[in-house]
Amino acid sequence: MYIIGENIHIISRSVKDAIAERDIRFFQELAVKQVEAGADALDLNIGPQKKAGHEIMPWLVKGIQEVVDVPLSLDTTNLAAIEEGLKVAKNQCIINSTSAEEERLRVVPPLAKKYNAKLIALTMGKGGIPVSAEERVNIALEKLIPRAVELDIPMEDLLIDPLVLTVSGCQEYCPECVEAVRILKVAGDPPPMTNVGLSNVSNAVPREMRPLINRTYGVMLMAAGVDYMIADPLDEKLKEFIRIVNERDDSTGVGKLVVTLYDKTAAMEKLTADDVDMSDPEQVDIFKTVQILYNDVIYTDSYLRV
Repeated sequence: MYIIGENIHIISRSVKDAIAERDIRFFQELAVKQVEAGADALDLNIGPQKKAGHEIMPWLVKGIQEVVDVPLSLDTTNLAAIEEGLKVAKNQCIINSTSAEEERLRVVPPLAKKYNAKLIALTMGKGGIPVSAEERVNIALEKLIPRAVELDIPMEDLLIDPLVLTVSGCQEYCPECVEAVRILKVAGDPPPMTNVGLSNVSNAVPREMRPLINRTYGVMLMAAGVDYMIADPLDEKLKEFIRIVNERDDSTGVGKLVVTLYDKTAAMEKLTADDVDMSDPEQVDIFKTVQILYNDVIYTDSYLRV
């Protein structure tokens, strides 16, 4: 699984200020930190930037390439900005993103083909994001994949994103997204790659609770077969859960529970209370988090205290 570092994001006030001030050193330092922490690629989210995007994106790409040598994900709805970034990129880029709306499908995939870029393709159209896994997969099978095939974009360069939504307010979407990844990984020969924006699952959740939800959901998505994850490589606890899964390290109680969660999710089974040492508060918190991600227990900001 590849980690795309998420920390260069316009939603951050410091990122927004650094763009306004054209402070390339800020971005270079943040890029180096993420790569040193294990990021395989970096997402550059500059927002819409309708007026200056065509200047900002290539400036950012060139500056970051001076200090790190990893693929870059160009994240903006401004297609002109993306193209200017692609023109100066040294490595194969990722375009983030196209939806299944006709206008986006008409213009974005050809740009990916022209510059040999990978393409994140969202399972949403004019009607928005469906709840069910089957409907999201159908968008991929009926719209996104055929467009890639039409343009001869290799399946390994098409990253289908079934869209992670927040457990706070969109709870019913959470288990369906995991199932959508699972289905997509057997959809076709070869199947498309899959991508998720992991931190979206904890949007609108109290800050101190976000890491636990992110890393628990990350394990479930890994078990379903996700290939790329836009996430925070600076989150040491998230990386520890990923390490536990990759090394199957069940030497601790938490490690054993994480491996069990992974195995049961891969087998399309649910974690149960019998899998948990209820005398261990950390295991109990993981189990409670799993229950809200299953949509079996209603999410509230106090769910860990219930």
